[in-house]
Amino acid sequence: MMDIRVNAVPSEERKPKPSDENSLGFGNIFTDHMFLMDYRQDLGWHNARIEPYSPIVLDPAAMCLHYGQMIFEGLKCYRRADGGLQLFRPRDNFRRFNGSGYRVCIPHLDEDQALDALTELLHLEQDWVPRAPGTSLYIRPTIIATEPHLGVRPALEYIYFVILGPVGAYYKEGFNPVKILVEDKFVRSVRGGVGEAKTAGNYAASLFAAEQAHQKGFTQVLWLDAIERKYVEEVGTMNIFFMIDDEVVTSPLAGSVLSGITRATVIDLVREWGDFRVSERPISIDEVMAAAKDGRLTEAFGSGTAAVISPVGQIVYKDETVQVADGRTGPLAQKLFDEITAIQYGTKPDTHGWVETL
Repeated sequence: MMDIRVNAVPSEERKPKPSDENSLGFGNIFTDHMFLMDYRQDLGWHNARIEPYSPIVLDPAAMCLHYGQMIFEGLKCYRRADGGLQLFRPRDNFRRFNGSGYRVCIPHLDEDQALDALTELLHLEQDWVPRAPGTSLYIRPTIIATEPHLGVRPALEYIYFVILGPVGAYYKEGFNPVKILVEDKFVRSVRGGVGEAKTAGNYAASLFAAEQAHQKGFTQVLWLDAIERKYVEEVGTMNIFFMIDDEVVTSPLAGSVLSGITRATVIDLVREWGDFRVSERPISIDEVMAAAKDGRLTEAFGSGTAAVISPVGQIVYKDETVQVADGRTGPLAQKLFDEITAIQYGTKPDTHGWVETL
């Protein structure tokens, strides 16, 4: 266990909890405390502490502001019916966190210590974990380069911090089919780039196309590969799956697609159930559209920590629109959503070793 200094907010000064947990939204409310830890090349990671949630002071020359050297993760803490708390596959998140860090030259973080620190923070903030159905406490670990230096090289100083916030559904549609627009002009990432890392620049690159799609009434953008503009990669905030005949298809992890934790869970469960074969293979948008037109595309859904499973009811590509599952939620998407959330909230036993109780 690492030595963590705790500077707790006095109980009488803590923020009021949300009065209506059924209308939480996503990403707008934050808890009383945050975890922080510093890195210096000569000291390594040090000065672990829990402090009141507050702004981080940065030098104007901090390297994260100029060269984008920063990474983040996203996971959730769930409240069981008995009032206990649990995490879903947190070690996979911290493993991916270090993978992102490796890609952008950020120092390795001890994954066991990171989980221990998160556990201590969650114990302090446990009253913030909401109780309403479908709600959770979102967890955002982040590392930013803080060394004040202008010049393109890896920084020598960093801050690791974790903030928390109670959340409801990520999409305003909730667990209902969404409309997605296939983007054939702009690209998000390319094989050999940083598309597989959760680093800030990936998301900045997606904003313009996503905003254009939102203005046209779409929930998300479906990205194609950057080389041929032909093969499906992922949706802006999710990995994507297609059910064609008896095959569940998702894009392979070839360096430009995020290795989603929920993606891996979907693949594991569908293979375990044995009703359909699962393929991680290149799939062209032309194959998707053709399968939709001849009725062979029976389902499409996204997967991700924020939304868990998000059914797709409509796909638009080059002004051509196809309906998926008659615009309704398909049975596989429903089964996956029910199974994953049951394990996450502890209403069904975890037989895979995915859950960590607090």
